Amino acid sequence: MRNLISVLASLALGAGLLSAPAYAQDKGSVGIAMPTKSSARWISDGNSMVEQFKAAGYTTDLQYAEDDIPNQLAQIENMITKGADVLVIAAIDGTTLSNALENAAAAGIKVIAYDRLIRDSGNVDYYATFDNFKVGVQQASSLVSGLKERFPDQKPWNVELFGGSPDDNNAFFFYNGAMSVLQPMIDSGDIVIQSGQVGMDKVGTLRWDGAVAQARMDNLLSANYTNKQVHGVLSPYDGLSIGILSSLKGVGYGSGDMKMPIVTGQDAEVPSVKSILAGEQYSTVFKDTRELARVTVGMVNALLEGTEPEINDTKTYDNGVKVVPSYLLEPVSVDKSNWEKILIDSGYYTKDQVQ
Repeated sequence: MRNLISVLASLALGAGLLSAPAYAQDKGSVGIAMPTKSSARWISDGNSMVEQFKAAGYTTDLQYAEDDIPNQLAQIENMITKGADVLVIAAIDGTTLSNALENAAAAGIKVIAYDRLIRDSGNVDYYATFDNFKVGVQQASSLVSGLKERFPDQKPWNVELFGGSPDDNNAFFFYNGAMSVLQPMIDSGDIVIQSGQVGMDKVGTLRWDGAVAQARMDNLLSANYTNKQVHGVLSPYDGLSIGILSSLKGVGYGSGDMKMPIVTGQDAEVPSVKSILAGEQYSTVFKDTRELARVTVGMVNALLEGTEPEINDTKTYDNGVKVVPSYLLEPVSVDKSNWEKILIDSGYYTKDQVQ
C-alpha cells in the first residue's frame, strides 16, 4: 500500500509539473532610462525594449524622466542601488551623467548608450544608434528634391534652418549631415538663408521643443519674409516640424496661391505621417525602434554572457574621453511615395492609425 501511495504521489507531482506554466529563465535585470513620454518615439522605444528583453529572459526597470535632468540622475542611481546588471540609457543631456556612471562602474554594471551618445565619461561600454550623419543627409536631400518638385522655376530658393537640442550629441550629426548637402548649394547661390542664421549656436532648439520652434519660425517670418516667400525649412524632428507648420499656416502658407514650403522631419510620428498625407509636411526619416531594441538586447546578451557584442563602427563616436564602440542602423527617408511600404507593410503602424 505504501508503494502504491508513493507511485500515485509521484504521478500527481509529475502531472502538476507538466501543467505548470513555463517561465523564461531570469537572466538578469536591465535598467532602462528614457528621456520623456512627450515624444511618441520614446514610448515606442521603451515598449519595444521591455517586450524584447522579457522575451529574452530579463527583468526590466523602465523609467521616463520627462526631460528633467535631476530626475533622470535619480532614476539611474536608483537602478544602480537596486542592483541592475546593465543600464541602457537614452540621456536627456549627454554631458551630465559622469558621476552616476562612475558609481555604475564601481558596482560592476555595464552601460549602453541608447541612440544618444553619453559624453565626457569613460564608463560607456557600447552605443546603439542609427547612422545619424546619414539622417541629416537624407533630410537635406529630401528638402532639395522637394524644392525642385514644388518650386522648379523660383531659384534661388529661400530656406531656413532648424537644429535639434544642443545638449544632444545627435543634433550635431543631423545638422552636419544636412549641411554636407546644403552648404555647396548655399555657396553657389542656389539656396539663400534670408535670416543669415546658420550654425547650431543659432539654429539649435533646446529640448527639441516644438513650441520653441514655432515661436522662432514666427520671428523668422516677421523679420525676413514680409515681402519674400520661404520655400523650404530644414527641420530635424517631427515635433519641431508640426510647430513650424503651424507658424507657416498661421500667415497663409498652404492656402490660396501660397504654396506650402518644403518641411522635413524625423521619427515618422503619427501626426507628421498624417501631415505628409495631407500635403503639408513633405517628408520624415523613419528609424525602426524595433530594430534598435533588437540590437540593444543582443549587446546585453553578449555582455552578460562574456562575449563581444556585435558592432559595426569603431571610429565615429568620440565622447570626449573615448571612442565608444557602436552599432549603427540604417535610417529610411519617407514621403508620400513610399510611406505605405515602409510604415504599414512592415507592421510598424496600421492604416487606421495614420488615416
